[in-house]
Amino acid sequence: MTNANLSIRVDKDTKEKANELFNRLGLTMTTAVNIFLKTAIRENGIPFELKLEEEPNETTIRAIEEGRRIAKDDSIKGYDNIEELRKALGV
Repeated sequence: MTNANLSIRVDKDTKEKANELFNRLGLTMTTAVNIFLKTAIRENGIPFELKLEEEPNETTIRAIEEGRRIAKDDSIKGYDNIEELRKALGV
């Protein structure tokens, strides 16, 4: 097998943290990247789940709906700044 060089850019902190982790696992950065690439090839895709966004759970959905309802309800007092809210709360 003929080797080829691969050059990637990554921020310094990420590189240092990854190097530290891989060293603790007994791996070099090269070995870790090769593991990733070979796994991607074997699985015919990225070897972990990619998400655009998480789906909110029922509690979050209800909170969003309540917030929207409150925002549209003129009978519920709203506040333009934190000072008004603190005064209303007595804090």
